[in-house]
Amino acid sequence: MAPKSKAVSTIPQSGSPYRVEHSQALRAAKALTAHIHSSQKTKAIEAPKKSLLDDAESDEEPSSEEQTPVWLIVTTKKHITDKKRLKPHRIALPHSLASPAQRLCLITADPQRSYKDLVEDDAFPAELRNRIGRVIGISKLKAKYKTFEARRQLYAEYDGFLADDRIVTMLPTVLGKVFYKSTAKRPIPVHLMGNEKVQKDAEGKKPKKSKDDKSSGIVGSADAVAKDIQKALDSALVYLSPAATTSIRVGHANWEPANITENLEAVVNALTTQEKLIPMGWKNIRSIHIKGPDTTALPIWLAEELWVDEADVLEEKPKPVDKSERLKIKEASKKRKTEDESKEVAPAEKPAKKAKKEKTDLSKKIAQRKEALKKQKAAAKAEA
Repeated sequence: MAPKSKAVSTIPQSGSPYRVEHSQALRAAKALTAHIHSSQKTKAIEAPKKSLLDDAESDEEPSSEEQTPVWLIVTTKKHITDKKRLKPHRIALPHSLASPAQRLCLITADPQRSYKDLVEDDAFPAELRNRIGRVIGISKLKAKYKTFEARRQLYAEYDGFLADDRIVTMLPTVLGKVFYKSTAKRPIPVHLMGNEKVQKDAEGKKPKKSKDDKSSGIVGSADAVAKDIQKALDSALVYLSPAATTSIRVGHANWEPANITENLEAVVNALTTQEKLIPMGWKNIRSIHIKGPDTTALPIWLAEELWVDEADVLEEKPKPVDKSERLKIKEASKKRKTEDESKEVAPAEKPAKKAKKEKTDLSKKIAQRKEALKKQKAAAKAEA
């Protein structure tokens, strides 16, 4: 059994004897931000002058400390899920990851005009409207951004992307690896119907869509859609995949360590209490770390056991194999190899004999043909 970590606390939280120690998380956040700050200074001093012939900076690499993300790394004892899920889970944060100056692009279902009118509606908040620089439909996105270079330009033009949750599973084939090789600017799903329930009539039936109004039942109210977009921007996104490690962005390097710690604790609390995120909660968590893009992971919480259930642990240790038994196994394997080689060699000789026979038959036929031709020539000369 591994030694008990100092980061483990036995104060109950959500029916579990474990929780993240606030002092340990705060200490790790302080050390991480200080290290990133010092490394950014040294890079700025030692960085050589840029050449015009050099390639442009990659969009994944942050150009300043303000853009440097802080990641929460959660390692589990068993795989979290069986399938990769394109729709992320949203966890509300006390401190929003999105900045007010962030320029957004909204990808919608068809018809595109309905959603443009929604954003331009007076009921839609002006602050959020100013941040949404473009509204583009899925059909126009497919037609206009077919090439790799066009997608790169779109990726670099905006700070973030929002997408209708009804079409978000179609976007990997449309946008390609430019958007989906990392989670930096992966489109965030939002409910453009406002996540509103359709009111039923007295008979318990939903109202029928009118033929004249094409946007009927497609677009929600401006207030409800704006609230859902703002909620998505203020949340941490959890992308679950068939693996034992999950990375979640919880802050930026230029933040105060206390704010990063509060976001971290909110994410861990949601991961351990919601069964749809990590099954079995704390029992399935092996370790929790915090790190930057190019830094080592600092430990915050370590599990005491490396297994989930007691049934996974063997009661008896496996018996060591004796030397005599090992020699017997080696001899048996050698015999099998020799037998297999002999079997392979034997059938290879037979076709060789057949080939010789075929060659002799051909030579006889050629000789007979030559003799027949000679006789024909001799008969022709005698007649002449």
